[in-house]
Amino acid sequence: MLIFGLGYTAQRIAARLRAAGWRIDATGSAGNIDFDDVARVRAALASASHVLSSVPPQGDNGDDPVLSRHGAALDARWLGYLSSTGVYGDTGGAWVDESAPVGTGRRTARAAADSRWLALGARVFRLPGIYGPGRSALERVRAGAAHRIDLPGQIFSRIHVEDIATGVIAALDGAPGAYNLADELPSSQNAVIEEACRLLSLPAPPLQRLEEAGLSPMARAFYAENRRIANGKAKRTLGWRPAFPTYRQGLAAILAAQAQDGS
Repeated sequence: MLIFGLGYTAQRIAARLRAAGWRIDATGSAGNIDFDDVARVRAALASASHVLSSVPPQGDNGDDPVLSRHGAALDARWLGYLSSTGVYGDTGGAWVDESAPVGTGRRTARAAADSRWLALGARVFRLPGIYGPGRSALERVRAGAAHRIDLPGQIFSRIHVEDIATGVIAALDGAPGAYNLADELPSSQNAVIEEACRLLSLPAPPLQRLEEAGLSPMARAFYAENRRIANGKAKRTLGWRPAFPTYRQGLAAILAAQAQDGS
């Protein structure tokens, strides 16, 4: 497999594949190929049976750098793309599956890239908020960076990074198309922070209005949309099941692993 963008999530996928005997080439700071070395990338593409991209669209025009540079060389092989459930926009907290329209929310560039990968016959994995070791509410609470925002009715879905890895691997034998990979308990961010505080035996941060929290524009935009993500298609057609069906199991497993390794 050639992976474009060996970041936090793609590294988990690569680790599982390597353990199963796969050869992995990858671009990115953790990879072995420079994305700008077109000759090496094309050589890796020529020998790859599978290609996965985790590279988001970039620039003001939402250009997908992988498709722009290498799109013509991606045919006749297994393709995967890590997308976002942000392509669905705001649903007012309603459940949404892969049949829903895309491109109406703030992630219009992502929706355009999502559609381009689908047109190439890729397996497109639409992911909600990603968490896992080193990137969870536990770390934010410990660092004093966690917020509880007073927005009644605000609901999000999320996914443990290892459940993304198992979902992608399950799709190695799956048909092309879009797949939502999400857990089974959409919840407010407040509930997740409160559970992290409970596990750490720390007090929950005070409730704040959104304007008081001092969030970055990106973080504020996170609260502008409200939806529940249905994962039924991946379960039915890929045989995938999340090992961490709720944030409670996911956070508890992260804390247990940290305690075991002394971190």
